[in-house]
Amino acid sequence: MSQPSVISLFTGAGGLDLGLEAAGFENRVAVEFDATCAQTLRHNRPWNVIEGDIHGVTNKKLLKVAGLREGEAELLAGGPPCQPFSKSGYWASGDSKRLEDPRASTLDAYIRILEATKPRAFLLENVSGLAYRGKSEGLEYLERSIDAINRRNKLSYGLEILQVNAAHFGVPQIRERVFIVGSREGRSFGSLMPTHGDPAESDLIGSFLQKPLTAWDAIGDLQDDDSPDLILKGKWADLLPSIPEGFNYLYHTERGDGLPLFGWRRRFWNFLLKLSKDLPSWTLTAQPGPATGPFHWKNRHLSARELARLQTFPNDYLILGNRPSAQKQVGNAVPSALAEMIGYQLRARFFDDAAFATSPLTLLPTRRKKRPAMESIQPVPRKYLELQGEHAAHPGTGLGYGAQKRLSVA
Repeated sequence: MSQPSVISLFTGAGGLDLGLEAAGFENRVAVEFDATCAQTLRHNRPWNVIEGDIHGVTNKKLLKVAGLREGEAELLAGGPPCQPFSKSGYWASGDSKRLEDPRASTLDAYIRILEATKPRAFLLENVSGLAYRGKSEGLEYLERSIDAINRRNKLSYGLEILQVNAAHFGVPQIRERVFIVGSREGRSFGSLMPTHGDPAESDLIGSFLQKPLTAWDAIGDLQDDDSPDLILKGKWADLLPSIPEGFNYLYHTERGDGLPLFGWRRRFWNFLLKLSKDLPSWTLTAQPGPATGPFHWKNRHLSARELARLQTFPNDYLILGNRPSAQKQVGNAVPSALAEMIGYQLRARFFDDAAFATSPLTLLPTRRKKRPAMESIQPVPRKYLELQGEHAAHPGTGLGYGAQKRLSVA
């Protein structure tokens, strides 16, 4: 088969598409609403980019720009905006609007284009919250919609759910995501076998696993970046140097080894969270607050290039815009090496390209042989010492400070 063609929706900065490209797919058209993301795509790749709201892109225009006819595309790929299904919203309030959220209409757009283009296969990426037990309305809606497409068009699209952690496939970042795949001919995709992990912590896989790739493997050569825009600001900036690498604010609770400055689990996990050279990064977020990590072990923000490295974008791929814009673009992206792996498996399992089943990933970082010692920590600045004392632990999901405040207002 020549390069299989891809129609890309919700392309963002291109993380998913760069991985598919590495797996031999050809991007024929990309649809992206955000202007800076569209600029990033055009700067780096000669892809056909339709910039605008997907609801305003007609089926006819999409196929025309792609140079394809109905049924000719090998793959429809995209990740509809995931905020309605995010776990963070559930943790804060105990619930979320999910399908009632207007942003969930992007699922309708994906389904509409799936039926209009009838690709040989589809790939839909989202946060793991899309498939939470008891909160799976979005997934059930997709199942009903695809069943309806099959009935109307006498097709056989299946629907299989792949729940993956990117770090289990070599990505130097812990990032849990759901990929939903289906074949027009009803072929089965099957499961994915992790390649990386700590055998001591897993009874699933065994000792043949490779050790995880770490943040040091990804960005160890970039650690001396002293750009002014990477300096931390805000109320908690001066507290970060007192937290060891690999830890977060929990270090300064009664159960940690620091001072009792906070209540146990009273903050989000990534509050004052610092990378460790010995571990994969924690999940990169798109719009973090001033004290939201992960931060560099040198007590600063991560640069755009470091963020891109942790998402396994190609090293020569330039993210346009300022640092907050780069954070948003990269934080919303799919790790490219993870997409590369799934692309190879799509070719092997859906497209009869069995030779790709064991293809090595080209976008993973090279393992670095030597890691320096952990950074030394600094004493807690005097201005935070007044926080010492007894602090109640978090009472449970939906019962924290934020939820109580919202209930009192209501």
